[in-house]
Amino acid sequence: MKRLPLAAALAAFFVLLVWAVSVRQAVLFLVGIGFGAALAGARFGFTTGWRHLVEQRDPRGMYGQLLLLALAAVLAMPLLGHFSELHAALGPPSISLLVGAFVFGLTMQIADGCGSGTLYKAGLGVPLNMGILPLFALGSFFGSVQMHDWLSLGQLQPVGLVQAWGVGPALAATLAGLAAIAVAVRLWVGPGKPVLEKRWVWGAVALALLATVNLLVAGQPWGVVYGFGLWAAKGAQALGLFDPARNAFWGDAGNARILSQSALLDVTSITNIGLLGGALWVSARSPAQAKPLTGAQWAIGLLAGFVMGYSSRLAFGCNVGAMFSGISTGSVHGWIWLPMAFLGTLVGLRVRRRFAF
Repeated sequence: MKRLPLAAALAAFFVLLVWAVSVRQAVLFLVGIGFGAALAGARFGFTTGWRHLVEQRDPRGMYGQLLLLALAAVLAMPLLGHFSELHAALGPPSISLLVGAFVFGLTMQIADGCGSGTLYKAGLGVPLNMGILPLFALGSFFGSVQMHDWLSLGQLQPVGLVQAWGVGPALAATLAGLAAIAVAVRLWVGPGKPVLEKRWVWGAVALALLATVNLLVAGQPWGVVYGFGLWAAKGAQALGLFDPARNAFWGDAGNARILSQSALLDVTSITNIGLLGGALWVSARSPAQAKPLTGAQWAIGLLAGFVMGYSSRLAFGCNVGAMFSGISTGSVHGWIWLPMAFLGTLVGLRVRRRFAF
């Protein structure tokens, strides 16, 4: 798509949101466009950064992510400490979190994209990610439907470091944890490896600033997965295949209210739509190159996309909602998600090599 008609379409949608929905949703749409442009423009891939660290001992992507987490925490935690109306990305430590994070880390390497990666690569026109997108949404919906059963296996109350310790100690502990990971990465890759790359640095800065705006405008951290599950839930309800009142997750008052409204009123959905638009804007100038896949690769990749969506709901988010937003806003569950997903990635990389992705 040419950039001029795309810009006109994005501008028209922005005006529609201002006129028919709300100024807040229109602003969040612009934030989403920024997310998509930053992710696609910098090729800021959480999945790719981990893969390069393990397979090539290239730490630049991982250091870019650590920089992103540190910047976002420095910006978000003081805001959370001073404005009670802002909420952290809290999730309960649970069996579902352990299983979901591990499986998500495994499948994201096969599908070559996490939640945000699937969105922006679909916007860039990568065929596999375009095919995965609806299956990710369907998997996320199925995960939400069965969420109560998973939580019944065992869970603890969510813990927010800012609320429990205060801003200063929470931020110090978070930065210390990130520094420890940076040291461990350095020991793993050995001396002489480049640490930072320009695209990872500017991508981290842009995403941290946009996430802060998202927190201030939406009142909650940046997320991706909830919007996917909501779209599929609306579709299943419209087809008469699903009764939300009989489900613990969608029967909850807050989720039931969101499900009954237009998706344009959901903050996660609107930033997801904007993210796709931002990636499309980048692809109009520098489209992604994708190698042809065999039938077996397509089948494995699409299956991985569905399971990735399912596991993301069990884990209370993906690399964005659980790891990035969780850690940067002081949620303990984000620190549990990170090592479990990384362990899953180690397995996923072996499967990826097995099928020659």
